[in-house]
Amino acid sequence: MAQKVRWYKRFIPFLKEVKAEVKKVTWPSRNEVYSTTIVVVIATFFFGFYLFFMDIIFSWVVAQIKSIFG
Repeated sequence: MAQKVRWYKRFIPFLKEVKAEVKKVTWPSRNEVYSTTIVVVIATFFFGFYLFFMDIIFSWVVAQIKSIFG
């Protein structure tokens, strides 16, 4: 049976591996981050308002159905 290595003995090699992997990452430019953030904010507001109004419409429809049959 293999003996487990303590976590603190694995920590330094882990950090070295993390550092090596981070060096391989292609980071986005400031312009790319800015433009994608704008898209996400606009999409969030759009879908938020869309779902809000659809909720209002469906609530009204359900209320009408309940008043007719209910």
